[in-house]
Amino acid sequence: MEEVRSTTAWVATHSSHVTVDFTGIEKVAENMKNSLPKVEWDFEGIHYFDNGPLTVQYLLVLDTVNFCFWPDEEMSYDHLASGLKVTLESDKSAFDADRLQKYTGPQLRKMLNWPRPLPLEDERVRLLHEVGLELERSFEGKASKLVESSHNSAAKLVALMACHFPGFRDHTVYKGHQIFLYKRAQIFAADLWGAFKGQGYGDFEDISSITIFADYIVPAVLQQLGVLRYHSSLANIIMKNTEIVSGSEEEVELRACSVYAVEKMKELISKKTGKQVLSVELDLWLWAFGIQCPSLQHHRTLSIYY
Repeated sequence: MEEVRSTTAWVATHSSHVTVDFTGIEKVAENMKNSLPKVEWDFEGIHYFDNGPLTVQYLLVLDTVNFCFWPDEEMSYDHLASGLKVTLESDKSAFDADRLQKYTGPQLRKMLNWPRPLPLEDERVRLLHEVGLELERSFEGKASKLVESSHNSAAKLVALMACHFPGFRDHTVYKGHQIFLYKRAQIFAADLWGAFKGQGYGDFEDISSITIFADYIVPAVLQQLGVLRYHSSLANIIMKNTEIVSGSEEEVELRACSVYAVEKMKELISKKTGKQVLSVELDLWLWAFGIQCPSLQHHRTLSIYY
């Protein structure tokens, strides 16, 4: 994932609206050095898991539609994960590739037991169709075949995702430079690693290559921790809950600077402790921290990428 690290670092050094505070990174690293964050992947108990290919299929479907909850204040990732879990427990063929290609918005709502249209519902349905079609065309309809094609490389799996599924091609142009983020593709690799505890379908020899997953929760947590600082104009936009356009300088900086800052945090914690720290572990901790702070004020962007 060197392209993610190098391009987000470029954004951080040319950022106009977001600043990475190295003093803040030092403080967080110092506080963490004696208690490295360890968050279990399914600490909420909301995911489907059977230790086999069906879990892989479930995780791909989950990560296909795992984006943009904030327009509906009552909607959360938990509803998505648990709703899909219940669906699969009652119908083991619910996520077969041919069926993924046919779902409608109302049917997706029924799976999630949700009473009204989902945020970006048409996009969620479109992406399910896209994934079902490509699984059928290239991987015998099975997400497990996709994972096997990565040959135990998380980085290769992310590359395969970006190659085969346009909805996972999370990159943009910032000040004339192409920037790579790949949030949901990396989450799929991390979910496999976490669910299978680094074994079987989650056995990736290069899991350390994965960065954090640049969404709208992590920047808010990093800002609260003093790791990110916002220009007053950006802070005002976020405070007023004004939507920030996807692909704008502000939006790209919020995500890219988060990746860069956590990479620096990881390096510093590893240096202080002499132990390897994974970005995946830091992301889980930051995300868990964020969802436990209901007053946390995050930026608002409509996007299928987070």
